Amino acid sequence: MAAIDPLTAGAVFIATAATDAVYVMFTSAVIARRRMSAANWSAVWYMLSSYAVISYTENAFYVAFAAIGSWAGAYASLTFLHRPPGGPPVGAAPE
Repeated sequence: MAAIDPLTAGAVFIATAATDAVYVMFTSAVIARRRMSAANWSAVWYMLSSYAVISYTENAFYVAFAAIGSWAGAYASLTFLHRPPGGPPVGAAPE
């Protein structure tokens, strides 16, 4: 069994705590349908959670793709879900 590196363990702890805090902010922005805020929090969320990607691939270059994809996905999904006030809910059958 490999020895536990205290620096790595601390980094994982901090990254996990920060990831959970950012996830809460992301969810709040999604519920409020704030596209830009949700997209930004999503990118930060993936940057933090990609610590494992770096650990496994040893190449931080892939993290940029994860963050950009996350930003685009959050922005596009909230754009698609955006409805004017009083409009039909998303997925409602047409009358």
